[in-house]
Amino acid sequence: MKTSSPNPEPRELNLTGTLSIEAAAQEGQPRNRRFTMLAYTGGAMRIAGFSYPVVVDLTGLDMSRASWPVFVGHNQDIDDLLGQTDRVEVVGSSLIASGEVIGTSPRVQRVVEAHDRGFRWQASIGAAVLAREFVPEGRGVNVNGGNFNGPVLVARRAELGEISFVFVGADRNTSATIAANQAVRENSVMDENTSTNQADQANQPATEGAAAGAQAATGTDAGAPAIQASATQDAGITINPVADMRARAAAEQLRIAAVRKVCGDQHAQIAAKAISEGWDVTRTELEVLRADRPKAPAAHVPDNSMTGSVLEAACMLTGGVEGDAVASAYGEKAVEAADKRFRGGIGLQELLLEAAWANGYDGRNFRDSRSVLRFAFGPSLQAGWSSIDVGGILSNVANKFLLEGFFSVERVWRNICAVRNVSDFKTVTSYRLIGRDQYEIVAPGGELKHGTLGEESYTNKADTYGLMLSIDRRDIINDDLGAITTVPRKLGRGSGLKINDVFWSTFLNNAAFFAAGNNNYLTGADTVLGIDGLSKAEKAFMDQVDADGKPLGLMPAVLLVPTALSAMCTMLFKSLEIRDTTASTKYPVANPHQGKFRAEVSRYLSNSSYTGNSEKAWYLLSDPNDLPVIEVAFLNGQESPTIETAQADFNVLGIQMRGFHDFGVSLQDPRGGVRAKGEA
Repeated sequence: MKTSSPNPEPRELNLTGTLSIEAAAQEGQPRNRRFTMLAYTGGAMRIAGFSYPVVVDLTGLDMSRASWPVFVGHNQDIDDLLGQTDRVEVVGSSLIASGEVIGTSPRVQRVVEAHDRGFRWQASIGAAVLAREFVPEGRGVNVNGGNFNGPVLVARRAELGEISFVFVGADRNTSATIAANQAVRENSVMDENTSTNQADQANQPATEGAAAGAQAATGTDAGAPAIQASATQDAGITINPVADMRARAAAEQLRIAAVRKVCGDQHAQIAAKAISEGWDVTRTELEVLRADRPKAPAAHVPDNSMTGSVLEAACMLTGGVEGDAVASAYGEKAVEAADKRFRGGIGLQELLLEAAWANGYDGRNFRDSRSVLRFAFGPSLQAGWSSIDVGGILSNVANKFLLEGFFSVERVWRNICAVRNVSDFKTVTSYRLIGRDQYEIVAPGGELKHGTLGEESYTNKADTYGLMLSIDRRDIINDDLGAITTVPRKLGRGSGLKINDVFWSTFLNNAAFFAAGNNNYLTGADTVLGIDGLSKAEKAFMDQVDADGKPLGLMPAVLLVPTALSAMCTMLFKSLEIRDTTASTKYPVANPHQGKFRAEVSRYLSNSSYTGNSEKAWYLLSDPNDLPVIEVAFLNGQESPTIETAQADFNVLGIQMRGFHDFGVSLQDPRGGVRAKGEA
C-alpha cells in the first residue's frame, strides 16, 4: 500500500466489497459488458498498514465525478485497466458502483473468464485519507449509522482514487458473482416457452379452422401484425401480440380490483404494496389477516442512535458546560442529538434508564431501581444489544468536574517544585549534575580527559491517596443530576487539598534543611523583607558553592512569601522606586530588584497547623528546572487525580465514586534556596 506522507498511519485505504459483471450484449449490439459492485458496507475494516480498525465516513468521501478507472489488483497500468465506472453513489450506509468492462488485455480477459467460470472476485477501492479522527479505547463513535467502540480510526474525509478487482480484500465476508450469460438465459426461456406451446398445441387440431378459431378467440384486429412462433408454424396457429397485451392488461385490472376489495379502506398501505409488488389475492388476504390480529403489548426497543457520546454531551450541557466546549470534545452531531433528545437537560434517572434500555432492559420506568442499575452497569447481560457503559459515562463526566475541584484550590506548590515521573511505588534515587564537570585543556594529540558527575543523590517515593463517596438512593429518586457534578468536585477538591497538605508539611519541616551549616539560613533584624533584606538573601544564594568550593553558577528566580508579606513582595517585584518619607532617613529611590524575581504567595507558610510556619519568614529559590529544593513525583506522570464509578455494593442502594491520586513529595538540594527568618 502506498502512502502520501510520513505519518504513522497510511493515507490510502483499500476497501473491499461485492461486485458482479453482466454478460456482453448480443451480437450486433454495441454495448460492452457491465459490472456492478457493493464496494463498502460502512463497517470497520482491518487494513494492512493501519494499526487500528478503519471506518470510512461516507459523508466525507469525495466522489464528485461518476467516471473512475477500474484496475486489476491496484496495478495502475494499461494492461491492468479493466474498465471504468459510470455511476458511483452512497445508498444507505453502503457504497455502490457500476460501469463497463472496456479492457482487452490478456490479463483482463483472464479476470473475466475466471468470473464466468464461477470465481468470486472482490472489489477494492483506493482512497486517499485527507482528515482522520482517532477514537481511543473506552470511547465510542457513530459513523455511517453504526456505533463503533475504540480504539478505531475514522477517516472523516477521503478522496476516491480508483477501484480494483482483487483476489482477497480486507473484508473476508464479501463475495463476488457474475450474472448468467444473457444469450443462454434468453434461449432457456425460449425453449421453455416453446415446450409449453408444443404441449398445448398437441391437444389442438392442426387445421385452418382451429387456427381461425384461436385467432377469433383472442380478438385479433383486422390488419394487425402477427407473429408466428416457431413451434406453432407447422400447426398453423397465429398469435397476435396486441390481443395478448390486452388480455394481460385485463387480467391486471382484475387483480388490482380484487386486491382493493380484500383490503377495503382499512388497509390502504397493504393495498398499495400488493399492487406495486404484484401480489395475488391469496397473499393479500394473508397479509390482511396478519394485520387484523390483536397486537402484543408494546415493548421498549432500544434506540440504536443513542450512544455514549450523546449521553456524555447531554450530561455536560446539563452540568452547565458551554456548548462550544462540549462540541469540541464530543462533536457537533452529538451535541445536536443531545439537545434535541434532552431539551431542558437530562436527569439522573433518565441517564440510567437510557443505558439500561441499550443493554436490554425492557421496563418502562424507574420503579424497579435495582433492575435498572443492574442493566445500566452490566452491558454484557444481553448479547446483541448496542450496549452503553454507564459506568464509563459517569466516570468521564465526573472526571471533567473532578478537575474543576482539583484546580479550585491553591497551586503555588506547582510553581516552586520539580516534577518527576515514576513507574512504580519503589523509592527512586536521582543524582545532581553538579560536580567536577569543567572542561579541561586538550593536550597535543587531541585526547580528552574523563570527567565525573557529582555523587550527591536524593530520593523520592510515590504513595496512593484516595477517598470514596456515594450517590445514594435519595439522589437517584430525586432525579438529581447535580449529584454527579457535586460529588466529583468534592473528590477533586479533596485531592487538591491533600497534595497541598503533604507538600507544605514536607516543605515547612525544614529546620535541618535550611540551616546555618548549609549556608542557606539567614537571621537577624536585617533579614526583614525589603531592599536590604532581599539584597542580603540574593548575596547568600549567589555565594553558594559546589563540592570543589567553586560557584554554582545559578541565579535565584522565585521569591516565596506568606500572606502577611504579599504587599511588600508585590512592591519589590513591580515598583520602580521605593521612598522613605521620614525626615531623618536617607534612602535611594531606585528599586534594584524590580522585576528580578517571580513573586509567589502561599497561605500555607503562616498557617499554625504546620510545623515551621511563620508570618515573617520568606524564601529566595532557584528555578525548579535548574536546582529544585523540593520535588513531587507522580505515578506514570498523572498529575491530576482519577475518578471511577460503579454500582454500589449489595448493602448500599446507589452509585459509588472513588477518587485516587498517586504522588510523593521530598526535599532535594539545600543549595537551591535561601530562607530568611525576617526578624532577629
